[in-house]
Amino acid sequence: MRVVVAGSSGLIGTALVASLRRAGHDVDRLVRRPAAGPDEITWNPAEGRLDESALFGADAVVNLCGVGIGDKRWTGAYKQAIRDSRIEPTELLARAVVAAGVPALINASGINFYGDTGDRVVDETAPAGAGFLAEVCRDWEGATSYAAENGVRVVLLRSAAVLSRHGGMMGKLRPLYKLGLGGRLGSGRQYFPWISLTDEVRAIVFAVENTEIRGPVNLQGPAPVTNAQFNSAMGRAAHRPAPWVVPGFAIGALIGEFANEAILANPRAIPAVLEKHGFTFEHNTIGEALADTVG
Repeated sequence: MRVVVAGSSGLIGTALVASLRRAGHDVDRLVRRPAAGPDEITWNPAEGRLDESALFGADAVVNLCGVGIGDKRWTGAYKQAIRDSRIEPTELLARAVVAAGVPALINASGINFYGDTGDRVVDETAPAGAGFLAEVCRDWEGATSYAAENGVRVVLLRSAAVLSRHGGMMGKLRPLYKLGLGGRLGSGRQYFPWISLTDEVRAIVFAVENTEIRGPVNLQGPAPVTNAQFNSAMGRAAHRPAPWVVPGFAIGALIGEFANEAILANPRAIPAVLEKHGFTFEHNTIGEALADTVG
């Protein structure tokens, strides 16, 4: 297959491009600078510029664009950047795949689509929840509607926090736990959605190759855990005690609104669609994922 990837320079995109090429697929990358090689296509989503002819002959477009939701404190300007960096590229790609006759658009989204569900288990049939992130995810997915309405197979990747030894969230947590500074956040009873980078990439490739998959897909490990369970597993993986407790009010004061939506409240989601279609996880438990990530 020929696959075009947007957002290929990030943690997930870099690993995905390598995995697709190992599987024998041809991969072109959308870049926001002058193309430096035959496998690069220049575009400018902020200005709505993309040569649709560059997508002719592609079997799928994978869109992973979006600034990190936890990279900066949520000011009004940064919240707008979170929205714009997701919705503008998606709207442009949705129209481009229709114009170029690309049969599949595999588009990123987030597990925070469901908001805080407490102990209630949710799968892909659940409605959108409340909160800024849930609203962003809902509008992000809505930006693909032009493609879906025109016969394109659209897959919405509702991804949990990705655990990787190469960076991301674990790049910040691993040193703390190695120093014995890890601990439970808030009550610890809130759920912590997770998936290993290995399974994140394998699931995206699975969605690209499996033409029966369409609509929302939870990229979430098969065994949901609470923050307290995650903390204990991190301590074991780092071979260090993790006895500390950081009160919820302190996290909120330090981090701001992001803490209330993505740290102290999360959905208890399961990957029903992946399991229905026969996907098998390499890391089935948080312990297996962290042994690979932290060990």
